Amino acid sequence: MGRIFEVRKATMFARYDRMAKQFTRIGKEIAIAVKSGGPDPAINPALRRCMQNAKSVNMPKDRVEAAIKRAQGKEMENYEEILYEGYAPHGVAILVETATDNHVRTVANVKSHFNKGGGAMGNSGSVAFQFNKMGVFKLNPEGLNAEDLELELIDYGLEELGESADEEGNNVIVLRTGFTDFGNMQKALEEKIFIR
Repeated sequence: MGRIFEVRKATMFARYDRMAKQFTRIGKEIAIAVKSGGPDPAINPALRRCMQNAKSVNMPKDRVEAAIKRAQGKEMENYEEILYEGYAPHGVAILVETATDNHVRTVANVKSHFNKGGGAMGNSGSVAFQFNKMGVFKLNPEGLNAEDLELELIDYGLEELGESADEEGNNVIVLRTGFTDFGNMQKALEEKIFIR
């Protein structure tokens, strides 16, 4: 067939491999979200977030619906989310969030990575107090009044509002919300047409 065909084939297979890994990861996230909050994205913010992640990697809608149906079945593996804590070299605090169906295997893998990197695994609660799990939204400030926006969104879980600059140096309004209120805030912003 020729060299060009081989180059194209290698490129296509690399792309398909990346897509397969992303689809598998999002499928597991969907399973966890459905098991914890139900199959309706209107009342399950975690599932709504997973569906947004699926859109961002161009996962087909039928694959998302199939993952939701599969998660409702009895034969689906039960993934549990476990948080491991530890220290990297020079005392840098690290949190490792995992989703696993076999916690014994997972703890062994996490511990070996800490040891190979020159770190140490800590006890539960040893570094978690140093972190806040929050949702962050960045909005274009054109046509928005920050004070009115804050008053409007405080009922949806807004914790902090400030101004910052993005990577290109443009001004943005940064909204911070508790991680559990992420879905409510996203829904409110979509309804008020601040994000699309």
